Amino acid sequence: MTDDLIVRSHGRVGHISLNRPKAIHALNIDMCRGISAALEEWRGDQAIEAVLLDHSEGRGFCAGGDIRMIAESGAEDGVQARAFFRDEYRMNNTMFAYVKPIVAFMDGVTMGGGVGISLPCEYRVATENTRFAMPETGIGLFPDVGGGWYLSRLPGRVGQFLALTGARLDGGECVELGIATHYLPSEHLEEAKERIATDPGRIKGILGQLAVSPPEARILANLDKINKLFASDDLAEVMDALGNDESEWAQRELDTLCTKSPLSCKVSLRLLREGATMPFFIDEMRQEFAVASHIVQRHDFIEGVRALIIDKDNRPEWDPAHPDEVTAHMIDTIFAPLPDDEAWTPE
Repeated sequence: MTDDLIVRSHGRVGHISLNRPKAIHALNIDMCRGISAALEEWRGDQAIEAVLLDHSEGRGFCAGGDIRMIAESGAEDGVQARAFFRDEYRMNNTMFAYVKPIVAFMDGVTMGGGVGISLPCEYRVATENTRFAMPETGIGLFPDVGGGWYLSRLPGRVGQFLALTGARLDGGECVELGIATHYLPSEHLEEAKERIATDPGRIKGILGQLAVSPPEARILANLDKINKLFASDDLAEVMDALGNDESEWAQRELDTLCTKSPLSCKVSLRLLREGATMPFFIDEMRQEFAVASHIVQRHDFIEGVRALIIDKDNRPEWDPAHPDEVTAHMIDTIFAPLPDDEAWTPE
């Protein structure tokens, strides 16, 4: 195990708390391996009937993955980056297929890797503190950890909107879109955990009793525009549609989109298009690992991390700089399957 996780059992549940508050509980490879190991240990333990997943302290549930390490590795041989993705995706797949219910408490920042460990869970609890996003196109990456599967299955074109713009959702919006299953005030979370630990057979009823009506989902006001203006899987057509719409909302979203990596945006649109037809989650993980393995060593990812996370000048110089310069061949190269001895496997 690792100091970055608190793993214990109490009552009739296993309990995993992310414990890296200075990094907003961003996942590193030891945390991924530790979560997988705990789930494997509890899989056949009849005394454990459910699993609780939360964070120890601070303002985040989980802000993502160890991006700085991944970028440093990508700038060299990429070996450590691929090792991280391999183990992270194995953890994601284990959670997706887990036979016992997992309850994720998304109380705070839930982004990137945090999405990957919450959306596979049968119960996903949002609060007034929830801030959900997949902001990867802003750093030259793409919405991985199952993003191609989950986002493509959201209503209308919301998934494409979230993937391209990195827009943040609050707890009420998460419930409205089905990203979260329940909305609880944060002050009720400890009671929920205690009651579930005592009677895990009644998780749904316990969460239902403690839940309150979420605030009105603000995204509903723009849902028609999202479905209309983000209707195309062609990035240039999306940008043209936004540019031709005179509303303040459309112009603001176009301005946001213009700050993102054109390469990453095109990769994301293809990922969601193909993810919508993936027959099994394991297939999604295999494809995302191939895409991640290729894109992690490209200029845009290394430059995006430099600009937004390391130097924080927020002025990434994308290459290619314009969507028209991102060719179909570039995208095909990124989506090319890996050789059998390098491809992702669930174990």
